[in-house]
Amino acid sequence: MECVKDRYVTFSNIDCYENAALVLDAMNELFELEPDSKNSLWINFMKKIPQNYREEFKKGDEFDTLYLVCANVFYIYDLFEDFEFEKGLEVLEQVELECC
Repeated sequence: MECVKDRYVTFSNIDCYENAALVLDAMNELFELEPDSKNSLWINFMKKIPQNYREEFKKGDEFDTLYLVCANVFYIYDLFEDFEFEKGLEVLEQVELECC
């Protein structure tokens, strides 16, 4: 079953799902660089994210990736700030301003 991008259609020329994927990319990069950054909160969070989150925006009955990123924006911000991960802060600011 193909997942359709159906949220935030009024944001012309903004791909909010791509923005959410950039945040997830940054989180995964941080988890590789700083293994201690991936605590139980983030382990459980990532279980809700599809492995191929760029093509599949939703895992089973879970909320879609954009919703999960936006609903946790403050926690993700703290994660990036705690580890001084500027790349993550930049993409998170973009998704928050444009999509959340």
